Amino acid sequence: MGRSERERRQAAQARLQAAGITPPRRSGARRGLAIAGIVLAAALAVGAYLAWQNYSAPVEPAYAVARDGVVVTAGNPAAPVTVDVYEDYLCPACKQFERIYGDEITAALNDGKVKVNYHHIAILDDRSNPPGYSTRAGNAALCAADAGIFPAFHARLYTDQPGEGAGRTVEELTAWGTELGATGDFAGCVARQENTRGIADATAAAAADPAAAPGGRFGTPTVLVNRTKIDVNDSAWLSKAAG
Repeated sequence: MGRSERERRQAAQARLQAAGITPPRRSGARRGLAIAGIVLAAALAVGAYLAWQNYSAPVEPAYAVARDGVVVTAGNPAAPVTVDVYEDYLCPACKQFERIYGDEITAALNDGKVKVNYHHIAILDDRSNPPGYSTRAGNAALCAADAGIFPAFHARLYTDQPGEGAGRTVEELTAWGTELGATGDFAGCVARQENTRGIADATAAAAADPAAAPGGRFGTPTVLVNRTKIDVNDSAWLSKAAG
């Protein structure tokens, strides 16, 4: 008759002990790890579900875009509220502003509640490598407006914003526009950098504008609502303006 499972285990343990090997004691450790693994997996599943529940897809732009010099106007020109945004594409605080308020602004533009004038400013040209990125990016954004891709290109400039001390080349900016479906002579416009002088003039004008630079202090981002500067740290600024 064959030996029972218990007898086989006891015989194996005896052979190990005879060889001077102490067999490991069975404990609840492995069982505990298994239970912990199940609990962790359940927690991750719950976390993933909650993240999915809280996820909201980016708001897709569905508004008109027009350009006047180095200002791009987004939205219905007859909208009751005018928002002026002064931004430098190398400015970390501008990226933060776009990250926090970008979807809310897009929704207000789509609904016709506001129009937004995007002023292309270059105050950080000397903080990039190669130098001049603020102007180069601003020029490319204006070219993007002409090429029918301003909302997507504007977002890309912040999504892939280089850190201060870095920068993007004309070739890189051109490649972005091509990926986003730019039409017309986008590449030539970016290469010629024909808006350089206009951006420099707009930067000087903004710094001298009492509305944008009260007390002579100007920086980016600066946001005006119906020509009154607002505190961008007030998370309700747009809802207050647009109703």
